[in-house]
Amino acid sequence: MRALALDMGSRCGWAIGKAGEVCSGVWDIAPRRGESPGMRYLHLRAQLQSVRAAYPDLAAVFYEQAHHRGGAATEYAVGCVATVQAWCAEHGLEHAAVHSATIKKHATGKGNAGKDAVMAAMRGRGFAPADDNEADALALLDWAFVQGGAR
Repeated sequence: MRALALDMGSRCGWAIGKAGEVCSGVWDIAPRRGESPGMRYLHLRAQLQSVRAAYPDLAAVFYEQAHHRGGAATEYAVGCVATVQAWCAEHGLEHAAVHSATIKKHATGKGNAGKDAVMAAMRGRGFAPADDNEADALALLDWAFVQGGAR
């Protein structure tokens, strides 16, 4: 089973694969100049569609659980989660939210590890993340492999 892992932000880290076959990167889903803030969700949906076209065997999507920090950050995170959940429902895909502390603990052994520690852990596993967003997505995908959510 192929799975997609997402670390959603203006720069959305992603990792897709099955055991032994992983690719990853970062999508810039921020609204472009002159676009409404809601365009970020359409950009996210477009990226999800391109993944589905490239990987028709995609079976599950894992994403970092939205934290309620308040204000615009919460609105943005909840909107991204809703977009992913709706897209998964449309395509009959399983989806699950995973707490960031769970991802960090899996990657580094510490649930409160910093961005640099997660990046170092993913490099230690043979990946070359461009930034912390991609590293988080790789760590989440690796967690999904261990949990049996992706094979």
